Amino acid sequence: MRLTVVSSLDALCRQQACESLADAFPAAVVMVHDLLDGGVVVRRIFRHGALAQRRESMLEHPCPSCAVRLTIVPSLGSLLAAGEEHVILGLPPTVPASMVIHALGRHLDQPPTVDSAVLACAPGSVEEQIWEGQSLFEGGCTVLEQDERTPGEFLVGELDFNDTVLLADPDLVPVDAAERTRGVQLLRELARHADVLEHGSDLVLGRHRLMEALRRAATGCLELPSAPPASPFTTVVHRVERPLHPGRFHQALATLAAGCCWLRGHLCLAAAPEYRILLQGIGPRVWLENTGPWPVDQHADLLAEHIGPARDEAGPAVPAGPGEHATVLAATGEDLDAAEIARLLTDCQLTEAEMRSGITGLTDPFGLSVTH
Repeated sequence: MRLTVVSSLDALCRQQACESLADAFPAAVVMVHDLLDGGVVVRRIFRHGALAQRRESMLEHPCPSCAVRLTIVPSLGSLLAAGEEHVILGLPPTVPASMVIHALGRHLDQPPTVDSAVLACAPGSVEEQIWEGQSLFEGGCTVLEQDERTPGEFLVGELDFNDTVLLADPDLVPVDAAERTRGVQLLRELARHADVLEHGSDLVLGRHRLMEALRRAATGCLELPSAPPASPFTTVVHRVERPLHPGRFHQALATLAAGCCWLRGHLCLAAAPEYRILLQGIGPRVWLENTGPWPVDQHADLLAEHIGPARDEAGPAVPAGPGEHATVLAATGEDLDAAEIARLLTDCQLTEAEMRSGITGLTDPFGLSVTH
């Protein structure tokens, strides 16, 4: 079986995308799931544009992971056993494609070949969604009250992992041409690796490479393909070799993050130079995480975590992540000043005198000097 996975922030965009893909691949079966209040999961299967089956099931715990493991994976397994050759799988809104692909590799003896991981979105709304401060639950995007992700966190995660973006403007929502153009430019900058498509007929099957997707989605991976056509949005990458003074970096972080749609990378803090500190900033939120000692090779760990130690995928090997003790940050936003970002980071690193003095006992304002 060949599988096209469609993720989205809302059901309207997903519907538009699935219909466009179904028109392009009329022989494919379209299977769509929705997770409703009270743990109700609705599954609909379409063949040749007509509803062939509709079923409801009840989850004891109404969370996305249970919906994936207990309904989506078994449903797909049934289609696989029935000999279906191509399935377009529309996920419940806010369920990540990576979660489903991970579950397929874990729970099916012979998982289907994932041809494409597609994010369906309305480009005119992307910038506003990235800067939204409410959680997905507060905004009515999910039924899970504990889901504290913002719309921007979901979108950036999908843009990082998925290989394709399918532009889907719901018929019910008026389209502002200028906002739409700006949104397309932002999408192309945030997901330089991805195909950004207007129609499902433009989809190139076979674009999905799991290990490449996992490497991109691992916070701190800063391998950037070539820049898209000129737009107001740019990405600035800067590296400093010396550890950062935690106090000075704490003061500079707000300035670094201002105006950035997406700030990400890894830090070497002088208060904990033996640990790799990951930084992620999406819209109004910025957070740091101590991930433990600096890694030497992340390839095997990523593979074992997502598809098991005994499985690999065809295609070229992905180089291992760097084990360097350095700070590397990438900032994506509008009209960013590369020189100013470089100056801020350079001023944060330890001076020659501080390096020679071997300063110890630095205050850690982030509380990251120990792992949890």
